[in-house]
Amino acid sequence: MFVVAGATGHTGSVVASTLLARGQKVRALVHDRAKPAAAALAARGAEIAEVSIEDTERLAAALGGAAGAYVLLPPALQSDDLVARNRRLVDSWAAALTRAGVGHTVLLSSIAAHLPGETGPVVTVRDAEQRLPGPLTAVRAAYFIDNIAGMVGLARDQGILPALFDPTRRIAMVSPRDIGRVAAEALLAGPAGRRIIELAGPTDASPDDLSAALGRALGREVRSVRVPDEAIVPTLTQAGMSANVAGLYREMVHAIDAGRFGFEGVVPLTRGTVGVDEAVAGLL
Repeated sequence: MFVVAGATGHTGSVVASTLLARGQKVRALVHDRAKPAAAALAARGAEIAEVSIEDTERLAAALGGAAGAYVLLPPALQSDDLVARNRRLVDSWAAALTRAGVGHTVLLSSIAAHLPGETGPVVTVRDAEQRLPGPLTAVRAAYFIDNIAGMVGLARDQGILPALFDPTRRIAMVSPRDIGRVAAEALLAGPAGRRIIELAGPTDASPDDLSAALGRALGREVRSVRVPDEAIVPTLTQAGMSANVAGLYREMVHAIDAGRFGFEGVVPLTRGTVGVDEAVAGLL
């Protein structure tokens, strides 16, 4: 049996669905079992466990009997101290995984997690890589194509896609569908000590490439507009982020623009199958 955290989210739902399609028993961890997505998983045979990651006792119980677990640090875009919040989650995961004796953990990590700092929110998954008990497979995923999901309406209405970093810079990007599939395959493959998977989509892409893909999907011209550095935090807070989280994202943008936001390169790069056009079309 496999335990899947964030089972109604972007990547966890794909992990759970992939495992169920392979005939595996799945215990899906959710915050709200009343969500339609949770009910859909239950209808497919998944066991639903409503639990908070910060509730270590209940989390350990939910992990009981698992051959492997997919774990992550759920986003908290309005946190006043994201680093401290995620450190608490890592504490809880580490204690619960140890207590439950889970034989293999697959962690949703990030590109640039090998860097010691100045990577924005990525520093928190670096902490998870270092402190979660092994055997551990860290899936270091590239920049999420789905990060533009909240801007689709602006692209549709005004033909504009705000770009936080250089619109012409191509970086490794990936669809959550590829992440979920690769994570599920890692669980099925079983433990292999401390392992890293560096994962990107079929091709690197720039904000201009995303704008072009949106334009093709929407049937209209969409152009990238660079957000000035001094406007990044105000723009993100206006969109609903706390000043703390927006500041971390600004730090990550600086790392991208400086060319430091990349893979460690200690393992061969795994390329997914979901291209930019397919991923963007899925957002609509």
